[in-house]
Amino acid sequence: MTDVVLLTGAGQIGMAIARRIGHGKKIIIGDKNTDNANSIAKIMTEAGFDCEAHECDISSRDSIRNIIKEAQKYGEIAYFINAAGVSPSQAPIEAILKVDLYGTAVLLEEVGKVIKEGGSGVTISSQSGHRMKQLGAEIDEQLAMTPTEELLGLEVLQPENIEDTLHAYQMAKRCNVKRVMYEACRWGEKGARINSISPGIIVTPLAIDEFNGPRGDFYKNMFANCPSGRPGTADEVASVAKLLMSDEGAFITGSDILIDGGATASYFYGKLRPEL
Repeated sequence: MTDVVLLTGAGQIGMAIARRIGHGKKIIIGDKNTDNANSIAKIMTEAGFDCEAHECDISSRDSIRNIIKEAQKYGEIAYFINAAGVSPSQAPIEAILKVDLYGTAVLLEEVGKVIKEGGSGVTISSQSGHRMKQLGAEIDEQLAMTPTEELLGLEVLQPENIEDTLHAYQMAKRCNVKRVMYEACRWGEKGARINSISPGIIVTPLAIDEFNGPRGDFYKNMFANCPSGRPGTADEVASVAKLLMSDEGAFITGSDILIDGGATASYFYGKLRPEL
């Protein structure tokens, strides 16, 4: 039996993180699109990693439990990476809330039940959650602590209170951060840790599609006018994840790390301020 890395979301960021921490471990890769999972597994296997691909729809608790069972055939889940999700350009409001908000909450809950003592995990959130107005302590607490099967019933998440797909995405990512804080307290009972990372614009095949799509000018303006003056890379996100998941990050749990080249700072106090 060996330590297992469970990766949900077969994309560039998830793969970059798995490559940083996956040496000598069994890596189980789950994605709703099995072609994506198989593609990432092939790339990593050819680079010397021990990988296996499975279908996993994180909007389904049963699907999440199934991939956890598959992972447990090889050993204890010691590392967890969630990079699954859909963007505002990819899905309607209902799907964004079901996958990015509810699905992430279920993942954190179910993996937390089985995570190895001393294990660690990261979930990928987004800078978008940082650019919303403050929701207040009551709503923050609801997003953090409401039982997962009741989350989508919250008043703040009802269709009449969600403006568009971007707003739904922002709500989901704000919920991710609050949920990580809540679950860190549960994971801590096993000496395990869970954190979130909120990337800004990261160059991936999906991002390149966005750059060339109807919102392309918005994204290009964002990275051109943030302090770094450029988009980020999956490897830069992976460097942060490696710290969070290693012994060097042993005092970090329940936290969210914003890695966006200063775009959020610029949105509030710099060239990207909406009123400018």
